[in-house]
Amino acid sequence: MTRHRHYPSDTSDAEWAILCPLIPVPKPGGRPARIHRRDVIDSIFYITRGGVSWRMLPADFPHWKTVYSYFRPWKLDGVWLRVNDALRTQTRTAMGRNACPTAGVVDSRSVRTSQKRGVRGYDGGKKINGRKHHLIVDTQGLLLGVTVTAANISDREGGKVLLRQVHLSWPQWSLHLFVDGGYAGPWEAWVKSTLGFSVDVVRRADANTLGYWLPVGQELTEEQIKTFRGHRTFKVLRKRWVVERSFAWLSFDRRLNRDYDLLPSTTAAFIVVAFVRLMIRRLAAFAGEQPSTARK
Repeated sequence: MTRHRHYPSDTSDAEWAILCPLIPVPKPGGRPARIHRRDVIDSIFYITRGGVSWRMLPADFPHWKTVYSYFRPWKLDGVWLRVNDALRTQTRTAMGRNACPTAGVVDSRSVRTSQKRGVRGYDGGKKINGRKHHLIVDTQGLLLGVTVTAANISDREGGKVLLRQVHLSWPQWSLHLFVDGGYAGPWEAWVKSTLGFSVDVVRRADANTLGYWLPVGQELTEEQIKTFRGHRTFKVLRKRWVVERSFAWLSFDRRLNRDYDLLPSTTAAFIVVAFVRLMIRRLAAFAGEQPSTARK
């Protein structure tokens, strides 16, 4: 296929040079592949970035069934995760960090689902009927692991599934985890005893401050007002902001702002794809590619 497209999600030459060695080549034998792997990747990036359904893939991409015939086996074979791991190592090295992470930040977000059948639940805290995306990222915000559950699954139970997957894939890792108050309690002890990870619960400064009870007619003192205002001002939480930034990165990919997929594993794969695209753009920038050359 002749490449005449110029979509913002298309890979630049520098980005493809980074990604190409990590994408599986067609198996030997049989007919030669009629579709270039770069066109397949650009199609998947377009769906992730634009949020369109498979059947709405523009005509200047390969047919959606052809693209899906690549995407699904790569998901089932763990190709996306392996590509993410390789790119994360390259990105951390380029940033002057150790290739192997020593700390991780865990959190989740609830996302509404479409009307399709499939796994879903109601998150009573956030009043969302859908699914919950559980992420663990390193201190640079890069993906270490992801799992998708029904939204009614607690952060602690989803976190156990997530960390089991990470520990199974990387048993040599000894991580120090940063989590919010929702993970405090028995979950901490389980992580330490079962996985050997240390846990640091980062709490909000106003976590135990609800306000003041005053008799009718009594005014707040200046000291009380100062304390009250101080607890209500915005404060960056130590290390916790890293995973919030990662969720903010994902918000640029419209496919992930609402869960349209039947299978949670497909949603998880699209999350990995979003991080893959983020890292090849970053690595291309480290290599000296100018922003005007890299199609955003």
